[in-house]
Parts: sequence; C-alpha cells; structure tokens
Amino acid sequence: MKELVLKQDELETLFRTMPKNGVVILKGELASGKTTLVQNFAKFLNISQKLNSPTFSIMQSYPFEYGVLYHYDIYQEGFDGLVKNGLIENFFEDGLHLVEWGDEKLKKYLDKYQIFNIILEIIPYENKRKYIIYE
Repeated sequence: MKELVLKQDELETLFRTMPKNGVVILKGELASGKTTLVQNFAKFLNISQKLNSPTFSIMQSYPFEYGVLYHYDIYQEGFDGLVKNGLIENFFEDGLHLVEWGDEKLKKYLDKYQIFNIILEIIPYENKRKYIIYE
C-alpha cells in the first residue's frame, strides 16, 4: 500500500507511479475527484482530446504514445453492465484501463484471469486529496 496527499497541481507525482498497462480501479465517494484525476492523467499522457465522464456510454478510449487509455464509468450499471454490454472482454486488450466505480466483482474477475490491476482510492483531505494505492 502506498499513500500520497497531493494538491491537483502536484498530481504528476502520482502519475509517474501509475502503470502504463493494466487496470486501475478508481474508488471514492461522489465528487471525490475520480473523473478529474482521469482528465489530468490524460493531459499528462499528452492526449489532446477532452475527456468527459462516460457515465452513459460506459467506456471511451483515447490513443496515446504508449497505447490506448480506456476510461470506464460503471456507476449506473456496475460490473454486470460491463458484462451485459460486452465490454468485459476489453480488459484483455493491451492498454491502460481506468475504471470509475469498480467494485469487488470486477477485482475478482481481473484476479481470476490474472489481469494486472491496482485499486486507487481517492479521499478528499483538507484542500487536497489522499490517494491510496493498493497493489
């Protein structure tokens, strides 16, 4: 477990530790900063497209220098929505998959198929955020 307390303009410290391939399950309460984190990470990766939360489309993808950034928001349908919409197979694709609202079902699925994954929990902390990485 690794813990960082950072302001938004200090996120590069976190981004340098993030994998370039695999799945990052983003956990946090509503308005904790999950989508903002993904948007800032995309800028860090020099992705010029504006990222919006894919709440209704569930998943969007963006090419970058090292491959593809996949951004999922499964708040409304959860793990079952990934399965129902045929998106669960995406996790076998090379790229970095950032999943907002990932849950224990997703974690178990990824572990079962030996797909590299970490959990990144975001907790508002004063005027900063606490980022806890579980590997």
